[in-house]
Amino acid sequence: MKTTQIVPGLLALAIAQALFAPAIARADDVAAADAAADAQNNNTTELPKINVRERGLHDDTWPKLQHIMREVDGPLITVTKKTSITKLDSIPTVVDNNNRALFAQTPGIFYSEQQSPGQMNLSYRGIGNPQESEFVTVMLDGIPLMSDWIGYPTIYTFPLPQTLSEVQLIRGGSSLLYGPEPPPVVNLISRKPVADRELAGYTENVAGSNGLFATFNQLSGTSGAWDYLVDAHYRTSDGERDNGDSKLRGGDLHLGYRPDDAAYYTFDFHAYSLDTGDPGKLTYPQFVADAETVTTPYNELWTDRYVAILGHDRKFDDDTQLVAKLWYGYQDNASRSQDRGNPPTTATLQDDQFRFGGLDARLLHRWGRGNAFTIGTTYYHSDAPFRQWTDDTLQPGRYDRHGNPCASPTDKNCARLRQERSTDYGAVFAENVFRFPGGWHFVPSVRLERENVDINESVKPITLTRDLVDRSVDHTVPLFGLGFGNDFGRGNETYFNVSQGWRPVRYFDIGSPFGNTAAGSINDPDPTHVLSWEAGVHGTPVDGLFYDASLFWVNVKDRIESQPAGPDAPPNNTINVNTGDTRHRGFEGQIDYDFLAARDPKTTRHLSLFANLSLLNAEFTSTRNPANLGNRPAFSPKYLARVGLSWREDKHYKLALSAVSVASQYFQDSNLPAGTAGAANYIPAKVPSYTVADFSADWWVLPQLRLLGGVSNIADRKYYSRVFSNGLEPGIGRTFYAGASYEF
Repeated sequence: MKTTQIVPGLLALAIAQALFAPAIARADDVAAADAAADAQNNNTTELPKINVRERGLHDDTWPKLQHIMREVDGPLITVTKKTSITKLDSIPTVVDNNNRALFAQTPGIFYSEQQSPGQMNLSYRGIGNPQESEFVTVMLDGIPLMSDWIGYPTIYTFPLPQTLSEVQLIRGGSSLLYGPEPPPVVNLISRKPVADRELAGYTENVAGSNGLFATFNQLSGTSGAWDYLVDAHYRTSDGERDNGDSKLRGGDLHLGYRPDDAAYYTFDFHAYSLDTGDPGKLTYPQFVADAETVTTPYNELWTDRYVAILGHDRKFDDDTQLVAKLWYGYQDNASRSQDRGNPPTTATLQDDQFRFGGLDARLLHRWGRGNAFTIGTTYYHSDAPFRQWTDDTLQPGRYDRHGNPCASPTDKNCARLRQERSTDYGAVFAENVFRFPGGWHFVPSVRLERENVDINESVKPITLTRDLVDRSVDHTVPLFGLGFGNDFGRGNETYFNVSQGWRPVRYFDIGSPFGNTAAGSINDPDPTHVLSWEAGVHGTPVDGLFYDASLFWVNVKDRIESQPAGPDAPPNNTINVNTGDTRHRGFEGQIDYDFLAARDPKTTRHLSLFANLSLLNAEFTSTRNPANLGNRPAFSPKYLARVGLSWREDKHYKLALSAVSVASQYFQDSNLPAGTAGAANYIPAKVPSYTVADFSADWWVLPQLRLLGGVSNIADRKYYSRVFSNGLEPGIGRTFYAGASYEF
């Protein structure tokens, strides 16, 4: 275990303080001089005090804010960081399991589709893989959505788009704003209660392909100092393949209390329950012959998640604001999988539980001429027991558990694995935007983080020869960032950001439950570290046009992978080690042109052509496996492109046609296939390129009634993007939906 030195972090804070202090001193000197002058002019008539504040120096114009975040967004300083937003009110209703529409206007984000709902698979710029979003931080209102933020950063639940108002994507310095995982951060913003009346309602019901039925119902309002929002939803589908059926139930509650203009107290509760079959992975020959083949007819997945959040927002004055959140939650990822055999006769039950809680507090202070300073702290803890049982049937119930450990490989109805796991994580951070004449701004950032990961194993699979895992590791990591930019012309801004990020070690990194991984000093990888550089320009130079173009360079150091332990280790033993470094560089651009807003900026009708493109060149620059040197990392497509057309008029219609095109990509770092061509277990080295188009529309037939409809994968493209060494998962074929909504 290694602890990173923190002296540079203290030095950065000292530099920031040194820059900050003279401005305060100058302000104090001016105030003292004014007081002295007043004392010498006692006979002077005192006029009413007028506060003059210069806040118009930065370029937070309305057209820009349809595409990017505010430069100082609450307690977040985003100026000099590349950001993108999608406002849900500007796109047609997103229905079913197709979230391509949610990210259609988000440059660079790679959404890997799968037929079964639940998991959200995102990746970015070829870092990590798109399976379960382990390398992208995903949050809901600043609260992590991962199963375990540190030890098990997977996404098994995702809010319904109907509950969201905005999707934010923050690159580069996102690790300095929100913490672990390499950049970026996807932050989902919940809808707020209706503010202008005591009761408002919305109901939505749709039906579609594969037995889809979905209903969403919401009430909200504001009465005096109180506001509220409550919703309930249900969705069921038979799925595209046998054993692909699913049932989703959920609900949200928000209560807000505003005793005065300076304070706001909130309570939020989110509940989510999903039951879905798992038809299984296919080999490539099976996919080509019949993509509806079912390989695991008895597998089942259950996911429950409940999170309660207390929030407090206080404005001490016009310049100082506190935003604090305290949360506690529970998530259970349970599964049933048929064991291997021909035919299989037994099953394994698995249960991943997570009891987690945290605190996030941020203080923003605006000072001088448009400057802003923010400081904050975050703490997180999780208890995550992990258990497995074997059962002498193919379809045991979710709670058919057995207490006695398996005594031999042939034992059934016994406990196969039992681990007690926990994580602790804490961070302190500070950031400041300094503004200078001529539209220049400069942003230094610092964040100090510490993680502890602990595993205590009492039962291991009887087939393994390793010792029981009993490990606790700690890492202290300072992160630094620097950004600067310039506002020029009409609505244009250059930006440059260099920032550090990191990926904490997970439970599986220090103690694999499934393999013969040696637990001890030879299995102690360092966290993965990331350094991101990005320079670009964006703006709204003419009415109706938004553009953003940047070049990026990302260095990933100390990737963690499983490797053979060596000739002196027991047979078949492996260790998790830092295997090498990768470099990711390229271009990312976005353009949106609104033909109607170009003629009339105040119009309520919009016809927009949008496109975004990400070009990526990635390779291994060093590795413990010489054969991989110079290879492209897995899941690093050379291009990712989206294009679309959106036509809407407020409260009349919203129509969108979009397409996404993804280049071919290797599915493993070796750039080699699994198996040999023609063999039953063959998986090609490359995931083939594919292009998929979608159409959706909302049409108001009355002021309160609208019709909903859409077609996903219009051309019924047969493709896949999720692939493993033991099989692949087909993408979603052509589906359609139709329905209606009513609001009052």
